[in-house]
Amino acid sequence: MAKFYTEWAHFIIGLYLVQELFTGIKVGRIFYTNQGSQLLDGGMEVWQGYFQSIRPKLRKLMINVDLHATAFYERGSLIQLVVRILGKSTVEDLWRIHDRDRTKLEKCLKNLKIFVVLRFSRHRFRISKLTNTSASSTTFEVNGQQIDIATYFFNTYGRRLQYPFLPCVVVRNETYLPIEICNVVEGQRYMRKLNERQMADMIEFTCQPPQIRTNTINQGIEILNYRQNEYMYQFGFQISNDMVITQARVLPTPTLYYHPASKEDTFIPKDGLWNLKNKKVATGATLGSWACAVFGSERDYPIGTIQNFIRELVNTCQDAGMNIPNRNPPILHCNPQGGIENSLRQVWVRAGNSAKSKPQLILCILPNIGGILYAEIKRVCDTLIGVATQCIQSRHIMRAIRIYCANVCLKINVKLGGENSFIDPSQIPFITQRPTIIMGADVTHPAPGEQNTPSIAAVTASMDAKASRYAASIRIQSGRQEVIGDLAEMVKELLKTFYQTCGRKPERILFYRDGVSEGQFSTVLNEEIRAIKDACMSLDGRYKPTITFVVVQKRHHTRFFPIDTGIDGDRTGNCPSGTVVDSTIVHPFEFDFYLQSHPSLQGISRPAHYHVLLDENGFNADSLQTLTYNLCYNFARCTRAVSIVPPVHYASLVCRRARFYASGENWSNPDTPEGVGSASYCVVKSELLKTMYFI
Repeated sequence: MAKFYTEWAHFIIGLYLVQELFTGIKVGRIFYTNQGSQLLDGGMEVWQGYFQSIRPKLRKLMINVDLHATAFYERGSLIQLVVRILGKSTVEDLWRIHDRDRTKLEKCLKNLKIFVVLRFSRHRFRISKLTNTSASSTTFEVNGQQIDIATYFFNTYGRRLQYPFLPCVVVRNETYLPIEICNVVEGQRYMRKLNERQMADMIEFTCQPPQIRTNTINQGIEILNYRQNEYMYQFGFQISNDMVITQARVLPTPTLYYHPASKEDTFIPKDGLWNLKNKKVATGATLGSWACAVFGSERDYPIGTIQNFIRELVNTCQDAGMNIPNRNPPILHCNPQGGIENSLRQVWVRAGNSAKSKPQLILCILPNIGGILYAEIKRVCDTLIGVATQCIQSRHIMRAIRIYCANVCLKINVKLGGENSFIDPSQIPFITQRPTIIMGADVTHPAPGEQNTPSIAAVTASMDAKASRYAASIRIQSGRQEVIGDLAEMVKELLKTFYQTCGRKPERILFYRDGVSEGQFSTVLNEEIRAIKDACMSLDGRYKPTITFVVVQKRHHTRFFPIDTGIDGDRTGNCPSGTVVDSTIVHPFEFDFYLQSHPSLQGISRPAHYHVLLDENGFNADSLQTLTYNLCYNFARCTRAVSIVPPVHYASLVCRRARFYASGENWSNPDTPEGVGSASYCVVKSELLKTMYFI
């Protein structure tokens, strides 16, 4: 019944806004307006939108209103859009379009709606492709004679093309239109992946302090003007324009442990942040066999500069508790343009010969823009050689900063099997009292616009009683399939690894699942939980550990604002780390809660939404909330509480890394041709899967 009411209320609100009020663009439950829009790099512009959704609550319905922004094609003439997409200054710079630019342009313009005004008549079309030749060279037959596009338009419409050197767009029935006569239809979303600069501009546009965001949302509520919705009035709905006030509490911060030799071996972080000062890692790894690969010339990266950086890095790692007997690893300069696999194999051999033992790590110095190179290094070392890598951008080696080296130290230590810190065992009794495995799962899908590209599923699982060390399992599956198809085998692999590591089978499983929408809850509940149980039964017919299955949602529109930022807020005006809400705005009868576990850096913090689908371990709200929050202090590669529970965070990192394992893909360039899904995916070396190579 609740579902019926919410769907009907969505219909009423949407009908009112579309028919009588809103003049912008409606996409699903979001209404976008070009008021206050801002240009992005590459011919796009970002529009402000207002998200709204009806949520069932105890004895009433609530409307969730939030801000949302997305990229649209820049309105105006198509020729100016082309100039901006290709990063040119003027139209004259388009005199010669190279094949790569043509491919980029065609991919960006495909299916774009345009309009043309000819002889006082307006015609609308959709672009299918570009011609390979210019308007003055593209010909077609008229009355048995060949004529080029430029001449045809002059003869037919009396219009002399100003830029006949440009290609034409091809629309329906192989109709050719010069780019300069076309205009972009306003309000078309850009559905492809944004590049780094566009993303930076988007973040700058959307990043608002809590107080400003509150004011903007209230302005949106005035625009939406629910009180004037006659349809809702006729159905007896009354809507308040005020934000709801709910009870919240701040969970206590856990105690962290470092090595007993540290000056501060136990401490309680403040505001979700701390650093490595006066601390040594709980378990320091030994790094004896390693080498440094510098992807660039010795002229650009002098050997002395590299040695100074390595010296500072080694000193920082040793001060933090690592053991590095080989302080002067071999340094090799490599060509960043090609032959990456051969270069890495040579570096690997040099490392082994120098230390007379199997190499443990390759330190890679990369040019500041090295997305393709980074992906190839990870593919080769993870799947072909089987050695951990640590990549560093070259700008950091010119002036070695100790705080940066400390952050690198955290990553290297766990990649080699060390342990940075752990939570007071008495504060995570669910894990420490009985053998327990914590699992996290995620599925990543192809970027918008990518066709025939698979989805990647990953599961990570804790391998000790402190939930500090994790192993991983990866699968490739059909594109945009959310349910993990081979989950039973993945869980089976990780249960075996847990047994091999700890010598006992886990008696309890706490499974955190990311990326599942509410509409998929029943499917996941039926299929994935059954797969976990099947995995346990396949190991031993009598093996039936108790399972708690929790969905973690990050992509939602619930935000919290402290009533008095001076008293209840943190330094950014957000709610403090550890804020949990489990009343008023949660589901009326299911087990869910919101947890804002991380300290905010900028803008408004987004809490994670945890929804329990199955609980055979008898958690109450406080015990699960506290355990989840405490685990957020156990993320290995930083000294801050993170926004989602670490096993899910690790699974996302594994999925992201696995994207690099497809041969033949251009990872830094979103403008490569479609159809990359046919590439074959390499398999991570089994010895690496048992380590935290993905950090």
